[in-house]
Amino acid sequence: MTLVPNLMTLDALAVGQSGTVLHITPLPADQMEDGVDLARRLMELGFVPGERIRMLKRGLPGGDPLAIRVGNATFALRRFEAALITIQPLT
Repeated sequence: MTLVPNLMTLDALAVGQSGTVLHITPLPADQMEDGVDLARRLMELGFVPGERIRMLKRGLPGGDPLAIRVGNATFALRRFEAALITIQPLT
């Protein structure tokens, strides 16, 4: 029997929950913000496959921005940025 890992995007992670980064989905060229490759920027910040992350807090109203801990650093991400990051939640 093969178990399928529980995958989700970072924007769906509950406050206080941790996970491991699996993949960052690149945006198409026509959706890039001011020509910035968002996937590359996220990887430069430390959101790389295998890295452990933790959801610290969600802003109000609407849950934007998200406070995410990566290693010893904390970053604020917009929900659409966090939605590009596929993670496996830790149990």
